Amino acid sequence: MDKLIGKRLDGRYEFSELIGIGGMANVYKAYDIVEKCDVAIKILKDEYLGNEDFVRRFRNESKAIASLSHPNIVRIFDVNFGDRIQYIVMEYIDGVTLKEFMDKAKVLEWKDTVHFTFQILRALQHAHDKGIVHRDIKPQNVMLLQDGTIKIMDFGIARFARDEKINRDRAIGSVHYISPEQASGGVTDAKSDIYSVGIMMYEMLTGKLPFDGDTPEMVAAKQIQSLAESPLKLNPAIPQGLSDIMCRAMQKDPGNRYQSAAEMLRDIDEFKKNPDILFEYKYFNDNDSTTKYFTVSEKEQMKQQSSPGSKKFGNLKKNKNKLIPILVGISSAVVLVAIMVVCAFVLGNNGSKTGDIEIPNFVGTKYSDVRTMDNGKYADLDFSVTEEYNSQYEKGVIFSQDPPPGMLVKRGYKVKLKVSLGNKAISVPDVSNMSLANAKSKLKSAGFNDIKTVQKDDKSVTAGYVISTDPQAGDQVPENTSITIYYSSGKGETRSVPNVVGQSLESGRATLRAAGFEVSSTEQNDSRPAGTIISQDITGEAESGTRITLIVSSGKSASRSANLKINLNSTQQISDAFEVVVLNSSSKVVAEGTYMVGGTVSFIDSGSSTVTYTVKITNKSTKKSAIYGTLTVNFDSDPPTSNPHFNNSAFSSTL
Repeated sequence: MDKLIGKRLDGRYEFSELIGIGGMANVYKAYDIVEKCDVAIKILKDEYLGNEDFVRRFRNESKAIASLSHPNIVRIFDVNFGDRIQYIVMEYIDGVTLKEFMDKAKVLEWKDTVHFTFQILRALQHAHDKGIVHRDIKPQNVMLLQDGTIKIMDFGIARFARDEKINRDRAIGSVHYISPEQASGGVTDAKSDIYSVGIMMYEMLTGKLPFDGDTPEMVAAKQIQSLAESPLKLNPAIPQGLSDIMCRAMQKDPGNRYQSAAEMLRDIDEFKKNPDILFEYKYFNDNDSTTKYFTVSEKEQMKQQSSPGSKKFGNLKKNKNKLIPILVGISSAVVLVAIMVVCAFVLGNNGSKTGDIEIPNFVGTKYSDVRTMDNGKYADLDFSVTEEYNSQYEKGVIFSQDPPPGMLVKRGYKVKLKVSLGNKAISVPDVSNMSLANAKSKLKSAGFNDIKTVQKDDKSVTAGYVISTDPQAGDQVPENTSITIYYSSGKGETRSVPNVVGQSLESGRATLRAAGFEVSSTEQNDSRPAGTIISQDITGEAESGTRITLIVSSGKSASRSANLKINLNSTQQISDAFEVVVLNSSSKVVAEGTYMVGGTVSFIDSGSSTVTYTVKITNKSTKKSAIYGTLTVNFDSDPPTSNPHFNNSAFSSTL
């Protein structure tokens, strides 16, 4: 069993299970005793604590995740970069990796692929907007929850866009998913992550990787040079439009890929609206990568021109067949005619003819940037702007346009833009001291549907009633924000009671009060130093505020009682009677009486430490006296012990 299992980290995190073993770190499931929830803790392996490169990557991961806040990215709660241990405390995901799901499903339905890809791209869009490039997107780094939610994790080799972009080290990342520029140690940016998403889509839809080999070097070489087999040949059920999206994401030349996650999301949105849609991208005549859309009827025309299963998938510029340029020219002519027909129809409905302005792609662009260029590049267009809340786009960013990109229009044509107001902010209502049922109802009425409940010990609040919420009452938060309700168990918060036995009273009192307990003390005779805590009445766990009573030593030995006996023996036979007196160390008489030789003096006395008793005898006939001896008693022993020193010839001396 792992050495950390069952132990507690920093007095807060209790390790329960090793759930992941990586190249530079291990991941454990643990319980946070403060927040009372499961967490995942990533710990840098001991052998890498002295390795600057691994330490840098580990710290870079925490730095990257800490700057992100998105429902599709694993959250980070705590970090520690000490000399002896370095760890990151993250959200615990109760699910499986996307890779495990893919291995079990073999080939995914295209709808599932779109569902997963959409979430991954949303997470990447957020990261890219924050200037972070993941650089290791692969299904092993994507967690899948039971409800179908995706969570991206492992930002260990992520890079901030503002940092130096050239990878001067060896190629880094998972070789089956890295982009050609990453495999060759070149420039990496957001488009590198988009390539990796294309590879993942290919694997989800076909059940196999596009590039494989016996060694990592062989796979990397194929990433840079080779073309993948057509996914439609492996799985004819893939919609052509989805294959087109995947094709563009996997272009060898970053300039031919989607330039942002937002741009790829827009195409996926269009595909979701119409799975029969086709896409066409210009790679030959100029560098314009504007997406062209086709209707169902136009798709049928194109199907007559070519067969989907016969297309080669990969870098569209690299075609060795001399017939390809001819076929491309014929296909482009058909496409151009289709575009002209659509444009003429749209413009005809607006009462004007086609003009000489090609509508650019505004989606994903800040409207303020468009307005800045309004007097120049876009001066001949008439913009109509509508603002709406949109959780997928930041405030001020265009998320929809009409007409679509690529259309040729006349000067002065009205272009309708929809600009995001960002997430709609809602005030969290105050539900404290309400019943749990009423609190949920009030929150749902306010627009919060993702509600979690956590029970906490708080005897100041009635059981089943709300203590607080997270976010707090009055906070302005986006729509669909998850709200956690903390409600009372009706009991005081249970805490661990520190063991202070052996400490001084002052130290023990301070320790218990710091732990949230009241303290009282009582003194008791004991041989230990004065002021030392002998015992405490409560150990283990107790409610916060419970009074703990401490028993403290007075420094004096405890007094004990003992049944003492003195046997009166003589060396000769004597028939006289004797008056016997027993004195303690203070010369106080503790026993006296008339006894015959052979008799026994019995008495009870109490004391502490060592007491010596002196036995005096007087012959009642001759009135002569003598000291019979002493009895030494140790009252510190339990039970007390005695040590007699008697002179049996003392009786003869009184005759």
